[in-house]
Amino acid sequence: QVQLVESGGGLVQPGGSLRLSCAVSGSFFTIYAMGWYRQAPGKERELVAGIISGGRTNYADSVKGRFTISGDNAKNTAYLQMNSLKPEDTAVYYCNADLMGVGSITVTNYWGQGTQVTVSS
Repeated sequence: QVQLVESGGGLVQPGGSLRLSCAVSGSFFTIYAMGWYRQAPGKERELVAGIISGGRTNYADSVKGRFTISGDNAKNTAYLQMNSLKPEDTAVYYCNADLMGVGSITVTNYWGQGTQVTVSS
């Protein structure tokens, strides 16, 4: 059974930094892509940043220049470094992964449980 476990959320003052981690565990062949989404109260879930195997990344316009997504293939872990945080970054952040199963060409999408990020003074 595949699990995505996020960590690193918390309360931070405006202008501060946080680093989120998402570790993938369980039985799978390879990670095709990973991403971070967020959902603020009363709003739809939105893509924050994504990374595909090979290292290509993409970002929401609202976080470009402030957030950096990276991956450690050896640890099956993705990170989201968040700098210059703003109150509007407050949300539950969810990890997402596209994984190819063992002995399969099917790519399955998985979600983590979410971690709260609150930016407030």
